[in-house]
Amino acid sequence: MQYRLLGRSGLAVSELCLGTMTFGNTTSEEESIEMINRFMEQGGNFLDTADVYVSGRSEEIVGKAIKDRRSEIVLATKVRMTTADHPNGAGISRKHIMDGLDASLKRLQTDYIDLYQVHVWDHATPIEETLRTLDDLVTSGKVRYIGCSNFFAWQLMKSLGCSDMNRYVRFISIQPQYSLVSREMDREMMSLCAEENVGIIPWAPLGGGFLTGRYTREEPTEGRLTAKAGESSWALRSTERNFAILDAVTAVSKRLDKSPAQVALRWLLQRQGITSPIFGARTLEQFEDNMGAVGWTMPQEAWDELDEASALPSEYPNRFIAKFARPY
Repeated sequence: MQYRLLGRSGLAVSELCLGTMTFGNTTSEEESIEMINRFMEQGGNFLDTADVYVSGRSEEIVGKAIKDRRSEIVLATKVRMTTADHPNGAGISRKHIMDGLDASLKRLQTDYIDLYQVHVWDHATPIEETLRTLDDLVTSGKVRYIGCSNFFAWQLMKSLGCSDMNRYVRFISIQPQYSLVSREMDREMMSLCAEENVGIIPWAPLGGGFLTGRYTREEPTEGRLTAKAGESSWALRSTERNFAILDAVTAVSKRLDKSPAQVALRWLLQRQGITSPIFGARTLEQFEDNMGAVGWTMPQEAWDELDEASALPSEYPNRFIAKFARPY
């Protein structure tokens, strides 16, 4: 396992991050704790959860698993979604953030969060209020670093500008959906993060399981992609373009004697700007397969093949800039 600095910070995180959204739901507590232990044994130190995962149960299991090895772990969680049935039970107001943090700390059995992330932008709350609150939490020692998730590029840039203008702490990372079948972030977010040195920790790096090779063009009767709504629903994943990408992944995996999941994760690990993809696993078997993405290098021609198969269509202004703008 290799380690990378997260954004504009000195925080070293493992090249893979273990996501815990299934912990306490489709993954039992026993298997969840075993997964964390195996992850740490293989050099992993980066765990991601959220206050709304399985109604807080994920945080409870993570806290139980790491309480005796807390200093070894870079622990990330999130705030923003609805956690209580009252007017201030959601959002990124000062009240909800502080209430949410205290609740997360209790469930996680710790007195600090390494990376506290805003789960989604909140149009009801001025970003100045949110960032001032997060700055106070860093000053207090309850939070070490801050990040965001699911932002537009303008929202991230507005946040960074606000932090710089007011001398608040900056977001050091963003957690977007990003994979071979979800490359919308290439339009603006990737270049912004490179310019501002913001770490990228993608969620759904396997397209919700689509890139594991488990699914064919026939509609599935079991598995995550049977969902009727959401980013990993069959309606969104089962396009001819996505199946062409999956065909390319499968072809490369056969040539390299790797699983499709390992190839899809390895493509991300070797993509410039990506810090640490967040992979989830329902079973220990899936966990071990995903961990096989580290410790080897994909040949450049294979990486290029996947990059070309999954690239977004040529669009303005990138198309215009590539043709007419000088590279300085």
